Amino acid sequence: MQKRVVVTGASSGIGAATVRRFAALGWQTVAVARREDRLRALADETGAHVVVCDVTDEEQVSRLAADVAATGGATGLVNNAGGAFGADSVEHSSNDDWRAMFEVNVIGLRSVTAALLPVLREGARRAGSASILNVTSTAGLDAYPGGGGYNAAKFGAHAVSNVLRLELAGEPIRVLELAPGLVHTEEFTLNRLRGDAEAAAKPYLDVEPLRAEDVAEVLVGAFEQPPHVNQDLIVLRPVAQSSVFHVHRGPLAPRT
Repeated sequence: MQKRVVVTGASSGIGAATVRRFAALGWQTVAVARREDRLRALADETGAHVVVCDVTDEEQVSRLAADVAATGGATGLVNNAGGAFGADSVEHSSNDDWRAMFEVNVIGLRSVTAALLPVLREGARRAGSASILNVTSTAGLDAYPGGGGYNAAKFGAHAVSNVLRLELAGEPIRVLELAPGLVHTEEFTLNRLRGDAEAAAKPYLDVEPLRAEDVAEVLVGAFEQPPHVNQDLIVLRPVAQSSVFHVHRGPLAPRT
């Protein structure tokens, strides 16, 4: 069975870069997102099979799993769909924003995983192994002011990854987690800050952040490891970021 991987949130940023990286290494890819026009453009570039799907809609997720099974199955799943909405304090944030973050980052991840596990098991029977990788965040490992609902959602996604690894013990299906720190993509912070381009640019001033391509290279590299090797948790930050609380701004240079 040729290696075939499903990537959610594939219309931009880390997801699109991940599809490109997999395709460059000879994997068949299934690109999943809500925006069909962007998926079609990615398919023209990479040869990806496209499925338009909102991961927060259970009926659409069921159709996704049926499509993947009918078109060749899969040996890999990347749960990348996610997002942050708002940066207000716990006191002043919106319950609607919190619900939206839980829906996409936690419940959507669970729905896609549950729907595709039978497909991945069949892939493992045919190929010998399968892999699930959840893209979480360092916001799911350390809380910070203004993180609120995003911290809670990504802590939840981190917990789901750990639970799933325990529940799949004894099966040839590894569960990996990749938690990126400061990554500059075209939409993440802009969406979080309601389209305020000036505010969205501030976290990346005078610092070299990770790019989507950097994350994709590490992510796909985890899939390329021998099947008995499991990278339970990969924390990925730019050198200039020591923690969620500290980013060095300005040139990096050896001390005298």
